[in-house]
Amino acid sequence: MSYDNVCKILAEKYPLDFAKWLISTRAKKVKVLKTELTIEPVRADSVSFLQAGKRILHIEFQTRPESEPPIPFRELDYSVRLKRQYKLPVTQVVIFLQPTNDPIAYTDEYKDETTLHKYKVIRMWEQNPERFLKSEALLPLAPLAATTSPEELLSQVAQKIATIPNRDDRQNTAGYTQILAGLKFDKNMIRNLLSEDIMKESVIYQDILQKGKKEGKKEGKKEGKKEGEKNEAFRFLSRQLNRKFGAIDSSILERLQALTTDQLEALGEDFLNFSNISDLEAWLNP
Repeated sequence: MSYDNVCKILAEKYPLDFAKWLISTRAKKVKVLKTELTIEPVRADSVSFLQAGKRILHIEFQTRPESEPPIPFRELDYSVRLKRQYKLPVTQVVIFLQPTNDPIAYTDEYKDETTLHKYKVIRMWEQNPERFLKSEALLPLAPLAATTSPEELLSQVAQKIATIPNRDDRQNTAGYTQILAGLKFDKNMIRNLLSEDIMKESVIYQDILQKGKKEGKKEGKKEGKKEGEKNEAFRFLSRQLNRKFGAIDSSILERLQALTTDQLEALGEDFLNFSNISDLEAWLNP
């Protein structure tokens, strides 16, 4: 599961918010740099390059400290390549998403006999959640922040998501949050505090629930909830696939609609690793 890819999506969807968080920029516009650095390709699934004024912000998201080449050397390499290509100063931030005692997560420099290169490290489990709770852009990261009451924090996140006025933004934020919360929380807790809260204010869920009430059938409520969950999962996945691959063929959409809720949720996690539409077709044809 590519948790760091979700963070990349967020950074490139809300570049100004991430820039304000990480470098306190006064820039009013931040540009996402869709670039292929020379020599070797970048780790495109977890790296974002933003330009804020006359500065490049290089953000790298990590779930594990192990990598090849090691993170400190890679930061030095990226810095040199970015400066060569854009001829601007570069600020680098490595964001570790999951708690670890590995020394790499507590290292903010590359050092050898002749070179000293510094970069910034953020360990999400040490961050105050208040900043993330106040920002729609950063809200999906809030469950990973420091807390002595994880369940209460996740409940706060769910309440914040429910107040997002735009339905598509609300559903997308809920989806991103559910994925990232999986790094820290039990799946059942996530469903109870996030999925359920979002479903309760869903128009589709309310329609189905009202029908069940009118008929006075407890079974109707259960079926309505299940159908609502499936419809929400299908719509969220369809939007993400369209955003990543463009318009999806109707025959593929029909096959997606035939999937169960659990299958849609599994695909929603796996598609983050897809490079093209053929990967989706391969997933549907195991």
